[in-house]
Amino acid sequence: MDYTRNAKAHHDYDVLETLEAGLVLRGHEVKSVKTGRAQLKGAYVRIINGTPWLIGASIPPYQPGNLPDDYQERADRKLLLSKKEIVTLLGLQQAHGVTLVPLRLYAKGGVVKLEIGVARGKKKYDKRETLKKKDIARSRQRGMSEE
Repeated sequence: MDYTRNAKAHHDYDVLETLEAGLVLRGHEVKSVKTGRAQLKGAYVRIINGTPWLIGASIPPYQPGNLPDDYQERADRKLLLSKKEIVTLLGLQQAHGVTLVPLRLYAKGGVVKLEIGVARGKKKYDKRETLKKKDIARSRQRGMSEE
């Protein structure tokens, strides 16, 4: 079950591969995510001192009146990956100049997971080409459904 998706990710980036990461959240943050209130727009993943972090994601409070004093909606959140996956991601980032983009938050066995895309940024003309392909596919679909 998807809780939220990063809608702009596939528009702005060519996703080369994906992987799954756990997310360190507090209890009230999990409730907020499960109600679909989290946003990944503008968020990214960065590996700092060998630890992966989700930066810029917004998880609004579940109950605004019942909240810890130190709560920050856009706080950096630690990701849970194996050492092997972290080393692989570091190698890809340095060698190929790719970006780590959060694609979606979803449930897996009652646990909140984050799908990370290893992506390369699209140029403006690539974005236009993608939009053209979508328009053509949409018009074909309409033509098929009218008959």
